[in-house]
Amino acid sequence: MELLDKLNWRYAAKAMNGKIVPEDKVQRILEAARLAPTSSGLQPFEIFVVKSQDIKEQIKPIAWNQSVITDCSHLLVFAAWDHYTPERINYMFDLTNDIRGFKNEGWENYRQMLLSMYPQKDPEDNFNHAAKQAYIAFTEALTAAAFEGVDATPLEGFEPDAVDKILGLREKGLRSAVMLPIGYRKEDEDWLVNLVKVRRPMDEIVTVIE
Repeated sequence: MELLDKLNWRYAAKAMNGKIVPEDKVQRILEAARLAPTSSGLQPFEIFVVKSQDIKEQIKPIAWNQSVITDCSHLLVFAAWDHYTPERINYMFDLTNDIRGFKNEGWENYRQMLLSMYPQKDPEDNFNHAAKQAYIAFTEALTAAAFEGVDATPLEGFEPDAVDKILGLREKGLRSAVMLPIGYRKEDEDWLVNLVKVRRPMDEIVTVIE
């Protein structure tokens, strides 16, 4: 019930007060994102933790001038791979083998299947697939933030190309997918803070097939 209570407490804060989130909380939020499941375990994304106020100020105008960009404690930018390359695929398979300490024939066959499939696809299709994986990690971070009592505001309202340029993402083979300012709500300036959470009834969301 504690997690559900926290999820009922959370909302997309529209104003933050600039208070800094303790580093241990930030690290647990990031660890939750790192532990997120991804297709084939490839983790085709990186997370950029923007603490620099100057960088936040640069991003704000190309993010609809939303105040949470500059008033948050940390701005998390989830950036997805721009393409699935053999090097990236092989790295993750090799890492798995190193950590587990053995090779598995079925696993190696699966590696070859991915190598024969992903790199040949259109890069835009691969980016869209990778971005979906980044969103899974983003959701884990959003939930972890709520569990930590930290406010977070999901943001898609920004110019990806401009964010990519500010953070130098394209040179790293990455493209921004979604952003998550984390911090603490400024209750006296947030019109949403005291409004009742509205969600569709369970029977409109869930269908049980027996």
